[in-house]
Amino acid sequence: MIERELVRVAHGSNQAEAELIQGLLRVEGVPSVVRRSAGFDVPDFLAGGPRDVLVLEAHARPAREALRDSAVERVAGDERSFVSRTVRVFAGMLIVGLVGLLLAWALL
Repeated sequence: MIERELVRVAHGSNQAEAELIQGLLRVEGVPSVVRRSAGFDVPDFLAGGPRDVLVLEAHARPAREALRDSAVERVAGDERSFVSRTVRVFAGMLIVGLVGLLLAWALL
């Protein structure tokens, strides 16, 4: 039942980054937990793959303030960057596909 009280306050690109964020929170007196992000819960990734930093709901506001003071990007910013990164990857794949199609047409 404790898991329902946990709130995601930050996101790390890998385990080391998430532990750095966790250390910043610990210095401010905010206990936190790190877990693998959804879809990346595969033990073969070892320390690679994104991580979520979670705190109890009661500690969410102090945690966000501490991270804002430390200039750590918050979760909302990560979600936006994920969308823009996804759009860039899709656009790149589309361009490469079109260039390949034009090249195949030119050779025929």
